[in-house]
Amino acid sequence: MKESRKHGGVASPCAACKLLRRRCAADCVFAPYFPAEEPHKFASVHKVFGASNVNKMLQIDVLQAQLALAQAEVVHMRMRQFSSMTNSPENASPSSRDTHSHQARSLFSMDMVEDQSNMEDSLWH
Repeated sequence: MKESRKHGGVASPCAACKLLRRRCAADCVFAPYFPAEEPHKFASVHKVFGASNVNKMLQIDVLQAQLALAQAEVVHMRMRQFSSMTNSPENASPSSRDTHSHQARSLFSMDMVEDQSNMEDSLWH
């Protein structure tokens, strides 16, 4: 568990696990958002959304962050590949400059497609 969640050497469960009366795991999804010192926050959210739906929303948040990191890594790898392919644009022929220009445009053409209607249905049903 994280050091911030320890009191007197004993691990303290997050507010969500305390309210739900369950063991708080080291990788608890609720812990970063609902610290033990602020139990009223989770109680309010739990009353409105329910623990299961909050859990789903937080997991989606984590997955979106992982997706963003993966996309950033792909862009970084493409940038390295593109820079290794282009030795010197000044010495290149006009036709190869056009090819490099097209490659640069396609380099950043990674659009994240989300079907919001589908996401909402799968999230709540």
